[in-house]
Amino acid sequence: MIESSGHSEIIRCLNSLNDSILSMPDSAEQLQKIYVAGFELKVFDRFPKCVGVVRDQCIALLVPGTDGMQILGTPGWEMGDAIGVLVEAGGRLVFQAKQEVVEATPERLEALRRFREDLRQLLEPTSS
Repeated sequence: MIESSGHSEIIRCLNSLNDSILSMPDSAEQLQKIYVAGFELKVFDRFPKCVGVVRDQCIALLVPGTDGMQILGTPGWEMGDAIGVLVEAGGRLVFQAKQEVVEATPERLEALRRFREDLRQLLEPTSS
């Protein structure tokens, strides 16, 4: 389990989740590994069973599953309290959350690609 020394953000996120996540032994370890790798952990009132994982303005929601934490939906761009989904609008790629639109520049697309790849690697089960 996670010790409180230096990991108060992880503990705050874990405490705010439903008890079902705590019953899975590897979920806490996965979240700690993600946090140590430089990702920020967030909780959202609208998604009480999810943990938001953020790095370089990229965001994904994680939910507890049978094999630990899993990505819910598709990672996107953090836009305030919303997740901007990558879509094509007017012949160009943009991140959109409701009426708000952010240009999907090559730099942002590369940041999202790295984010997805790094997060998936961190979520892969490790053999003991």
